[in-house]
Amino acid sequence: MIDTRIHEKGILAKFLEQCIKILLIKECKKISNIKIDIISSSTQIIKGEIQKISIFAKDINYKDLLFDKFNLEANHLKIKINLSNKELYLKNNPKINFKISFSQDSLRTILLSKSWGWIGNLISKEMLNHERIEDIRINNGQLFINSHKKNININQLEQLNIRTEKGKVYIRNQNKNKILQIPIEDKIYIENVNIENNLIDIFGNSSISF
Repeated sequence: MIDTRIHEKGILAKFLEQCIKILLIKECKKISNIKIDIISSSTQIIKGEIQKISIFAKDINYKDLLFDKFNLEANHLKIKINLSNKELYLKNNPKINFKISFSQDSLRTILLSKSWGWIGNLISKEMLNHERIEDIRINNGQLFINSHKKNININQLEQLNIRTEKGKVYIRNQNKNKILQIPIEDKIYIENVNIENNLIDIFGNSSISF
């Protein structure tokens, strides 16, 4: 239960929220609807401690990764603040819990982009034996892809199933009995992937540093 002494948010917590907002805007090509909530007493903040922080944002472009929604929560952060430029630094590597959501359009843009198209091509080659992805769709809680093979026009959508195991994400083409592990950094642990309301929701945790 939250300490009643920090029920009323102090000026330092509000100042930190603004610092983090500045950091997010600086790091992302695009971000909107940013909501940051810091739960910590002024004494803790002066000591360089944040008890709990939650962050929510929409329409994010981070290194050409497009997130329709992003939720983050972390506890027990050790921080250092540069008052002159309002920059914040982490002194520890806390564990964060997150939920990120991709729409059909966002996922299509990512997998056809210059930065991340190699993942789309990997999926196409490993799942369908084709050169590249042409299209990707989410329909009624299912994921479908359309791909391209040299000198052949292919209009059939292939269904892919998504599952998680031991923190990794796997996609499967049941028709061709093929499975592919999606490349993800080792520090990121994916707990669950859910497709609902035409969004892919990914739940996981990771350590962070900046």
